[in-house]
Amino acid sequence: MPQTTTPAILHLTLNGEPRTASAGETVADLLRALNLPRETVAVERNRDVVRRADHATTALADGDVIELVQFVGGGA
Repeated sequence: MPQTTTPAILHLTLNGEPRTASAGETVADLLRALNLPRETVAVERNRDVVRRADHATTALADGDVIELVQFVGGGA
């Protein structure tokens, strides 16, 4: 039976653009690499919302489609 291995480099789509990440990285790692504060970012992974409490335990996988939306305050 052939073994399935995890690639060392993951190929993701981030907000419609190709991006790579290292195997074992989590959503929290991705946000840190992008210098985005997790408190103001909504994350969707493969069309499922990732709860903020799960960012550190949600591992990225090869082929993931990630959408990030950053909330910006302000007004008149």
